[in-house]
Amino acid sequence: MSLIKSAERSLPPAMKGTTMFDPRFPDERTERIATQNDAFRRALGTTVFKGEEIDGRVLVTRSVLAMGSQFLADVTQAVKDFDTFTDDNDPMAEHDFGIVEVSHAGLRQKACWTIDLDDEDFALGSACPEDPRQTRRVLTIMLPEDY
Repeated sequence: MSLIKSAERSLPPAMKGTTMFDPRFPDERTERIATQNDAFRRALGTTVFKGEEIDGRVLVTRSVLAMGSQFLADVTQAVKDFDTFTDDNDPMAEHDFGIVEVSHAGLRQKACWTIDLDDEDFALGSACPEDPRQTRRVLTIMLPEDY
């Protein structure tokens, strides 16, 4: 049984037979969210993309800050440059999570980042995440143990 059919079995009766998201074929809404997430992440904050302001905040956990300023500079650059999205690390095709590796104190150190799509008050999830007028992004950079 396919994963999609398996997921459909657990849907409420009213939703059975409706079109389900298949990450192999992202829809226009998903592609719009992914493109906006990429622009926000590459700018490391509020930016204008295709004439629309993509607004939000960037947060860094204390454990990342404790690694020092050079680590912070290296990890933020790695987050900006990240483009290795796969079905495993981006199952919904929204480009909202990634893991990067940087050198630190002679070792390779992993860090991860996530983008949450909040409402204009940063209180709840956005009702319309593909609309930058109704959505504020929160990019959080952390160590894996912070997740």
